Amino acid sequence: MESPILRYIIKRFINFIIVAFGAITINFALPRLMPGDPLAAMLMEMETLSEGVEGGKEIIEYYVKEFGLDKDIFTQYVCYLKQLLSGDLGPSIMAYPTPVQDLLAKVIPWSIGLLLTTTILSWIIGNVLGVFVGWSKKRRLNGIITVVSLGFSVIPYYILALILVFLFAYEIRIFPSGGGYAININPSLTLEFIASVLYHSLLPALSILLVAVGGWLISMRSLIVSILGEDYLLFAEAKGLKKNVIMMRYAFRNALLPQVTGLALSLGGIVSGALLTEQIFAYPGVGTLFFDAFRYRDYNVMQAVLLFATLGTLGAAFIIDILYPLVDPRICYEEG
Repeated sequence: MESPILRYIIKRFINFIIVAFGAITINFALPRLMPGDPLAAMLMEMETLSEGVEGGKEIIEYYVKEFGLDKDIFTQYVCYLKQLLSGDLGPSIMAYPTPVQDLLAKVIPWSIGLLLTTTILSWIIGNVLGVFVGWSKKRRLNGIITVVSLGFSVIPYYILALILVFLFAYEIRIFPSGGGYAININPSLTLEFIASVLYHSLLPALSILLVAVGGWLISMRSLIVSILGEDYLLFAEAKGLKKNVIMMRYAFRNALLPQVTGLALSLGGIVSGALLTEQIFAYPGVGTLFFDAFRYRDYNVMQAVLLFATLGTLGAAFIIDILYPLVDPRICYEEG
């Protein structure tokens, strides 16, 4: 007889496969529903770079066959699934014949380095500040922090990025306006290159960090306020425990679970990059690659980026679903 844990995991895994298959199908369809012809855009770019392109018709016919665009949509879909199962993402249209996985391999470390750092830091800072604001009785100070945090949390991060660029790259001029590192430095594992990367990533990181901290703080504050007056907190206080102990061991731990879920989902999406922030700062991440692919209607690159983003989020949700009963005694595997 199957154990409740195994039955729970199998059920969740089947749900994951069904949702992932649906996401892969939508991922295939979306780029093809967009207006525009990727090969016509590529030919136009070639004509822009030179006075003319001889044999343009032959070039288009060659690429139509090369990318399988001469087949019907169902055959393209079957070929797409076969390529995915074999781990082949296909060649890039805009950077032909470079494989899509090679393009992703160059930009994914940049996005992960930026977003992993900002996501974890914002989660820690926002939750720590949020629990103190929610627990503290200093209404005036808490009100100021809450209003400021709420203001940052509702500002689109790309608007904040534009403000930071204007202030610190053009007015005060203490940070570069864009790029991943100084153009006169060759990428290598040297202190000079690492320092340049950190220096160029400060403004993009700050634009994401300020918005995310505000969101985590408001969320944690609301969770803490909602559990004030609960019986287990009153019981802990009646036992004579110190307020700081009650706050951290009882209130904070119980309010942290939804925040852990949010963190896991955020981490699941970091591979997709931050599109607008990377564009504003000309940061060489996945978001910039996706924007270029969108401009050239590069189906393969767009599909790959969307696939990583979707499967990353779904994978994070699946792992959370499996681990929830281990960290929350109110959820039982038998009930799954």
